[in-house]
Amino acid sequence: MHSEYIEQRNGGYYVAGTRVSLDSVVYSFNDGQSPEVIQEDFPSMKRSQIYGAIAYYLDHQAEIDNYLKDTEREFERCGIPMSEANPSLWERIQKAKATASPTKLGESLA
Repeated sequence: MHSEYIEQRNGGYYVAGTRVSLDSVVYSFNDGQSPEVIQEDFPSMKRSQIYGAIAYYLDHQAEIDNYLKDTEREFERCGIPMSEANPSLWERIQKAKATASPTKLGESLA
């Protein structure tokens, strides 16, 4: 899967032309951060790249949410807890889980 703003490489999704993972943008977005605030965290990205990444996520939300869940499970299986391997990512995941509604995490309300 490839778009103007997102590319797949090394088994992950990245903002095209950067080393910034889509995961980072999505967790910030789901944490309620605006594109402007996200840009403060990733000043090497243009605002259009951030908006493009968010648009891509919204267009492929179920798939990306599943990818994020799979990635989290893989980190847990690797033997080093994600909370230790990548504390800042772990903190963002926990904040996103705590503040997200079930539909925001891609779950149905059936």
